[in-house]
Amino acid sequence: MCAERSPCGAARARQRGLSIIELMVGLVVALLVGLAATSSAVMFGATQRQGMGVGGAAVNANTALAALKNDALTAGLGFFGDARFLCTKLNLSVGATTYMDGAAFAPVQITQVAGADRLDVMQSARVESGANVLLDQASNGSEAALMSYLPAIVGDAVLLSPENAADPCTVRSVTAVTASTVDDPQKLLFASGGTHNDGAFTTPPAYSDSGAGVTLLGSLRWQRYRLDSVNHNLVLERPLEGTDAVIARNVIGFRVQYGVSPTTLAQKTLESWVDATGTFAVLDAVNIPRVRAVRIGIVLRSPQREKEGPGGTCEASTAKPTLWGATVEPDVTDWQCYRYRKAEAVVPLRNLVLGIKT
Repeated sequence: MCAERSPCGAARARQRGLSIIELMVGLVVALLVGLAATSSAVMFGATQRQGMGVGGAAVNANTALAALKNDALTAGLGFFGDARFLCTKLNLSVGATTYMDGAAFAPVQITQVAGADRLDVMQSARVESGANVLLDQASNGSEAALMSYLPAIVGDAVLLSPENAADPCTVRSVTAVTASTVDDPQKLLFASGGTHNDGAFTTPPAYSDSGAGVTLLGSLRWQRYRLDSVNHNLVLERPLEGTDAVIARNVIGFRVQYGVSPTTLAQKTLESWVDATGTFAVLDAVNIPRVRAVRIGIVLRSPQREKEGPGGTCEASTAKPTLWGATVEPDVTDWQCYRYRKAEAVVPLRNLVLGIKT
């Protein structure tokens, strides 16, 4: 047996472990290290969330502008022929629902609603829609006899345009096609049950054989971009389909302007940007030849609120955001605690410019 003061006893004493003092010191050190690591993790997480918020706002803005640009670039396709604007008024229905009853029409229209702008764009889905085929016989909107061939098939939408631009155009859907013969012209039939054939209009379709024509649309597209001022979202609506989708969140400003030339036809350059008020409140045959482009501006607020500075005040933003020289009012009272992202795009309206004789 090993004596307590023997070398064997000394080795056993050394194996008993840490003293209480050493253990307490170790616990305190570990606690301090843990607190420092936790604080750093919280700080890193907050910084990361702020960075993601700012980055997310930039992605939202770019995504929304991409959708807007794609639609605006093709606006007006199908509504110009023979180097003129075919329709200043439009009859348009889907099923028995009438969307336009001889209403003033332009394929691009900016409307001011509740302090923000709304942008409507309409276009054909067919690239060949620039061709306008004249009528061989007068039409009451139930069929169209054509002077030359039109590559339309059952289900296609077509545009009946009048000789006099002051009369309304009418959108119809093809339900049958009668091929031309040596003696008879090609005929398009618009029977009841077609997508655009069952609406009742105040001014019934009536088109002469001395200048009225038919344009192939394929399918008609109508996009509406508007600001939901309650939920602060930029919304894309498709009125003809009855659908909508949010394409950007935390949007506090949405503005659109026309880029116009100083005179109707004499000068072709874009000289100024104008709001949809006064002369340009509604586009018509007189002022639409002056339109060259639209510019679109979006202001978004970061979803992540930043902490107050040492003095108890927020310093994320020192001034309210502006767009084209006008202040955009934030949707929060503590607006200084948020960051803002502004995005702009200029979209040339090629179909308007090239579709009208200058």
